[in-house]
Amino acid sequence: MTSLAPTKPLRLNGYLLAASLGVLALFLFSFTIGPYPIPASTVVSVFLHRLDLVEKTWSDAVELVVLDVRGPRIAAAILVGGALASAGATYQNLFRNPLVSPGVLGVSSGAGFGAALGILLGMPGFGVQGLAFVLGLVAVALTVWLGRSFDRRATLVLVVAGLVVSAFFQALISLIKIVADPLNQLPTITFWLLGGLHRMSAASLVTALIPIAIAGFVLHALRWKVNTLAAGEDEARTMGVDVPKVRLLLILAATMMTAACVAISGIVGWVGLLIPHIVRMLVGPSFAAVLPLSALIGGGFLLGIDNLARLPGTTEIPLGILTALIGAPFFALILARTRRQWF
Repeated sequence: MTSLAPTKPLRLNGYLLAASLGVLALFLFSFTIGPYPIPASTVVSVFLHRLDLVEKTWSDAVELVVLDVRGPRIAAAILVGGALASAGATYQNLFRNPLVSPGVLGVSSGAGFGAALGILLGMPGFGVQGLAFVLGLVAVALTVWLGRSFDRRATLVLVVAGLVVSAFFQALISLIKIVADPLNQLPTITFWLLGGLHRMSAASLVTALIPIAIAGFVLHALRWKVNTLAAGEDEARTMGVDVPKVRLLLILAATMMTAACVAISGIVGWVGLLIPHIVRMLVGPSFAAVLPLSALIGGGFLLGIDNLARLPGTTEIPLGILTALIGAPFFALILARTRRQWF
């Protein structure tokens, strides 16, 4: 891995400002996409009207589309993209491996199984999301327990344990698909697992926002200790870092983020794998610099992908398919350019 030289504040602030303005512009543009065209100026006016700054000159239908239909979905795309990118950056720095993604410890498979089980049992939407979140955490708990049973210190053992747990829950998902009703339940399970934000509501958004915000605060608070861990566990201990405790907190926070995302959006891959690579090319490997910029660029990236998915006049393509189609070739190019820095 490259040395952890600090990123120049002016350079980082410039990237953060540019990314923030880009996400804001994309945020406003996203409201104009859809079968019901709405100008960007009207979108701004709707938000200003909510602050009692302008008079209402549009129909109730326009306000309904902006605030209740497109608003939650657009906000969820930014939230999920930012959270997945932040979790990916955390895992990659923690395990010192550029090929680690948010689903490495089995959280995506566990959450997917929870959602599939909820759909099979006929649970309402919030029940499906809650079960997905809980089983995502259960999957990681199993991974940590299995890894610690063999070796408490080796991160490689933890990754292998994650692969085992992930394969187990993938098998359970396949089993549910076999016993599910092929006319009603199976299509719902299949499309949910492919990822998408078309069923997003304000209530679902708030439910995911709470654990993501808590986890984000933990990652922000530990950002400098992550840099210390990357320099080596022995060196971190000499600097007073409680390595097992910090590692466990990082895993729990990144896992909570990922489970909350999967619970509302299904399984959306490549965001947490691709975005941290792009960010490290811009600001270097320092986690304190990578974390905030990954969150911004990840949110903008997934929002752009979601805009492609819901272009008017086309059948909506699941996000998991689009992120793979776009992310896989792009990641191959990035990996070819940065392989000497990581391997």
